[in-house]
Amino acid sequence: MSDTHGLFDDRLRRFFEPVDEIWHAGDIGTAEVADRIAAFKPLRAVYGNIDGAELRRMFPKTDIWHTEGVKIAMTHIGGYPGRYDREAFSLIAAERPGLFIDGHSHILKVQFDKRNDLLFINPGAAGIYGFHNVRTAIRLEFCDGNMQNLEVGEWPR
Repeated sequence: MSDTHGLFDDRLRRFFEPVDEIWHAGDIGTAEVADRIAAFKPLRAVYGNIDGAELRRMFPKTDIWHTEGVKIAMTHIGGYPGRYDREAFSLIAAERPGLFIDGHSHILKVQFDKRNDLLFINPGAAGIYGFHNVRTAIRLEFCDGNMQNLEVGEWPR
């Protein structure tokens, strides 16, 4: 998920109940929200542009890790396939992830990037602040190097 802007409500809890871990692509909002999410499920997160000093001490700007044989890179501001920002383009070229996740735009987008041979995900905005009309989040399963069963959660803002 991304762009909660201080919100982690029952709708998100129900959506994420079956997952093993929650990944947050920035603009968490407050350390209290990060702590509530982490108390619910293990949390992996990056800070976003609205996140203050406390969240920037808690989380990195960019995170790179492996899950079930898939290399993942996550940052808050990255653009999208064909229009990555300079930092994201360099990160993708250097790390060659199989999955690249970012947030910031508040626009849900899932696209296979043929040029970089990766799946791109922007989960949209799970919070209520911003221009979006629908709150969104994504669940995804990993198994033996494969990504499968992607699900989108949608709720009115």
